[in-house]
Amino acid sequence: MKNEIKISCKNIWKLYGENPQRFLKTKNNNPSTDDLKNNNYIPAVRDASIDVLTGEILVIMGLSGSGKSTLLRCMSKLIEPTNGQVFFEGNDLLKTSEKELIDIRRHKMGMVFQHFALLPHRNVLQNVAFPLEVQGQDISKREERAKEVIKLVGLEGREKYYPRELSGGQQQRVGLARSLAVEPDVWFLDEPFSALDPLIRKEMQNEFLRLQSMLKKTIVFITHDFDEAIRLADRIAIMYEGLIVQVGTAEELITKPATDYVAEFTKDIPRSKLLQASSIMNIKKIDNPEGTVKHNEKIEKIASKILKSEKEFTVLDEKDQAIGTISKKEIIKALFSEN
Repeated sequence: MKNEIKISCKNIWKLYGENPQRFLKTKNNNPSTDDLKNNNYIPAVRDASIDVLTGEILVIMGLSGSGKSTLLRCMSKLIEPTNGQVFFEGNDLLKTSEKELIDIRRHKMGMVFQHFALLPHRNVLQNVAFPLEVQGQDISKREERAKEVIKLVGLEGREKYYPRELSGGQQQRVGLARSLAVEPDVWFLDEPFSALDPLIRKEMQNEFLRLQSMLKKTIVFITHDFDEAIRLADRIAIMYEGLIVQVGTAEELITKPATDYVAEFTKDIPRSKLLQASSIMNIKKIDNPEGTVKHNEKIEKIASKILKSEKEFTVLDEKDQAIGTISKKEIIKALFSEN
């Protein structure tokens, strides 16, 4: 269920410096920026609390050095937080034994990073089957599963190719297939498409969305590209200097920025890509409208027909019930207002 919490991070700190645990205790786990600077600590993640909901794509973004990749690695305990708690399916991941953690990673987590890290001496089939080999599955079972996910990511017929014989986009598909082979509950992706050229990157985003529409995974996706975040995310968390400064939908971030940094970060994003009809409509009903639009239609899709009309349009909810109106005036304000 989408409202269930899959991962919950509570007050996560990751500091680099001498004995950071002791330092945090002396500051009641709440050091100031000056405290950190004066004691020569580098705060990669600062007091981060966030929930990841079952079945959602949560995008974490920020500039280089903001802490987004460190937070993702804390979520999966690839690195140990200095302080805080990480709950995975209700269990504190930081208190699990090494054996339990390995089992969780092998069976419930899939990970894809910017560098594909394919094994050059193994072909596509062998690369995809590798995590199942680590699990101890017999060769016929793991190759059968590998062929299923190879087909899923559109590489059927290339099972015997080696990484050097594949394009960058195809190599990335192998990486995605390998992470999916274990049928993970949670998928961690750290800037998986950033090394690709723009056309292949868009193709991979489309492929990613296609896979998610079928698989409904819980996904934590790292990027520094807001356009990518808009395309992929259910919710976006923006980080700045180790802090999570705001979490919300793309529309919420651009219309209700929590800080000046978020406002600056999102200022160049075309509002028409984000805003829905329901966010700018008037709460009233009229007789004889020019036409109707759905509440969740993006402004860029409906602007042209509304701007051509002097009359208002009725906005319909998911049950096709009238919930408001929208006119040329609202479209112009939404597209050209600086607020």
